[in-house]
Amino acid sequence: MYDALLVATAIGSGVVGGVFFAFSAFVVQGLDRLGEDEAAAAMRSVNLTAVRPPLMVLLFGTGALAVVAGVWSLTRGDGPLVPAGAAVLVLGTLVTTAVANVPLNDRLAAATVPWSTYRRAWVRWNHVRTVSGALSCGLLCAGLLQR
Repeated sequence: MYDALLVATAIGSGVVGGVFFAFSAFVVQGLDRLGEDEAAAAMRSVNLTAVRPPLMVLLFGTGALAVVAGVWSLTRGDGPLVPAGAAVLVLGTLVTTAVANVPLNDRLAAATVPWSTYRRAWVRWNHVRTVSGALSCGLLCAGLLQR
């Protein structure tokens, strides 16, 4: 059961990082090809559709699995890799989303920030989420292989 939890959490972490990578690598760059007003409108639309079960289950479900895996690993005395992977995922994706990306999205929705300012800050924080998902996946896989 523990190994299955680690596999599911590692896969979820990798997928989370991949979703965020897609935004940094080409979605936002595609929006940049539009005018500022059109890019902002398109991103507002994306932000509305993002808050639905596919992304929310992936993001928060994987976060919950990571917390369980990290605590379980600590109780087993398996070493630092799994708890580190769990912490990186929770802090780097969930906390960053809540304290950086969502407030930026709210400012974009309220039209209190221009696209260029929003884009620069949002992508920087999105890179944190991307790297965190990938790093978490790697740490969880290493923890699984160490077993």
